[in-house]
Amino acid sequence: MTTFDRREESFEKKFAHDEELRFRATAKRNRKLAAWAAEKLGKPASEADAYFKVIMSADLEEPGDEDVVRKIVADFAAAGVQQSEHQIRRTMDELMAAAIADVKAGA
Repeated sequence: MTTFDRREESFEKKFAHDEELRFRATAKRNRKLAAWAAEKLGKPASEADAYFKVIMSADLEEPGDEDVVRKIVADFAAAGVQQSEHQIRRTMDELMAAAIADVKAGA
């Protein structure tokens, strides 16, 4: 195996590792986001897990976070919750930072 092959293999392993971490962090963020949104919607804690599943389903509609934002904006509008799209995105960013820290810490 040449130096170039070893280097390429190393980059591939790092990419796979980074993608796994990002997937785990996104799942943690979505769980926290669902709990936050469920609280804003007035759902009891027992329904937060079910709402998390709804958010995860929405997240599979298209790449990126737009599908999750659309779902929460629609749910908030239907329930009369006053939260702007900007506030939802800011909360998502804050929760993602916390989720990344959790994943890196092994939590």
